[in-house]
Amino acid sequence: MCRKQLHALALKPSFFDADGAGEFDSLFATMAERKAGALLVTADPSLYEKRQQLIELAARYRLPAIYEWRLHAVEGGLMSYGTVLTDAYSQVGHYAGRILKGEKPGDLPVVQPTHFQFVINLKTAKTLGLEIPPTLSARADEVIE
Repeated sequence: MCRKQLHALALKPSFFDADGAGEFDSLFATMAERKAGALLVTADPSLYEKRQQLIELAARYRLPAIYEWRLHAVEGGLMSYGTVLTDAYSQVGHYAGRILKGEKPGDLPVVQPTHFQFVINLKTAKTLGLEIPPTLSARADEVIE
């Protein structure tokens, strides 16, 4: 969302940064203290490694969270929306093959993902006391019951 859309919805985002997993507990406590209404966990390899801790803290603080990758929702996160990792890895292999055949990396086009996946975990929604509208569930690529 752009700033104009956030303003129209009266939403004021807050940004939190943690350098290590040891900071997550205090970070979630701060979010609760500030009455954060939801959490967006960005795509970061270090956060991916700590996904179970993030999912557990979001559940403990009853904070609805959306994550970048499907595995977060499968492992208990509320929702995920992002690229399909296997597609990205396939593209990496394709590029590596072209380079190994002699193409210069600088001559290859920049490719952006075109396939995104939206997953909802209804069990987590129920635990958080959230009702997912049927219209939203219908738009999901996968609904975990």
